Amino acid sequence: MMIQKLSIMVVLLAFSAYDLPIATADEVVSLRGSIEIDQNANAPTIKRYNKDEEPIARDYIQQPPLIPHAIAKYRINLKSNKCLSCHSWKNYRQYSATKISQTHFEDRDDQVLANVSARRYFCTQCHVPQVDAKPLVENDFKPITAISGE
Repeated sequence: MMIQKLSIMVVLLAFSAYDLPIATADEVVSLRGSIEIDQNANAPTIKRYNKDEEPIARDYIQQPPLIPHAIAKYRINLKSNKCLSCHSWKNYRQYSATKISQTHFEDRDDQVLANVSARRYFCTQCHVPQVDAKPLVENDFKPITAISGE
């Protein structure tokens, strides 16, 4: 118990030595607004995905491509992967879809496989759908110029 109190005092002294603000629970602002946790908040407006769009520009090197369409009813499990019905090397031309990257056919030892690697089979581990929506929090992120060309 004594060590815990001492640790708290050291942290508080460190904040005061650098004149850093100490946040209290009253100052924390939630995305829920000022509604208490035990009360119901208004549900956010549901954002609509377009039927299909052009690929979304990437903002950093090795960023997984974003999904430019809704995927709510897509089944991705051990037996089926709806994404591959359009994005597989066999079907991508027919559906004017982006074909799955060759890197998805390599295992962790860089051995090339005939089928999609198990570690790359569950697409939504890395790829996420996007809508044109207002950011939830302020953000001044700028993509690097090597990607954006600006």
